[in-house]
Formats: sequence, structure tokens, C-alpha cells
Amino acid sequence: MLVLTRKNFEAVVVGDPQGRVDQMLTVTVLEIAKDRVRLGFEVADHVPVHRWEVWQAVRAGIPHVLLGSSPEPLVTN
Repeated sequence: MLVLTRKNFEAVVVGDPQGRVDQMLTVTVLEIAKDRVRLGFEVADHVPVHRWEVWQAVRAGIPHVLLGSSPEPLVTN
């Protein structure tokens, strides 16, 4: 596991610097408050982004109705 320290509005990029931009993931720290960190994810539209527990459930074939959320990634602009 790679562990990095970031401050508000600092980012981490995942992907090959010589690779395609649509295969790059940028994670930005938006806010650090008390015991919570808000993260922003920028990735190509065709790449789904889920919370870990939702990803595990989708992978296990658990219907999204039982999860209390949609299996579709949340995208806000």
C-alpha cells in the first residue's frame, strides 16, 4: 500500500505519465474537517467509481436494491 500525505486542494494522480489521459485518475483532497476527509475524483466518464463496500457488493452480485444505493457511479458536474 502506498501512503501519501496531502493537504487541502492537493492531488494525487494514478496512471502512466506517458499513457493516455482517459486512463488517468486524479484524487484531490477537498476538505479536512474533524474526523472526515472529502475527496474529489476525476476520471473518464466510462470508468465507474464506487465506495469500497458498494464495489464489493456489486462484484458479489448483490442487487443494488439491497444496498440502498444505485450501482451506477455518482457523477456531478
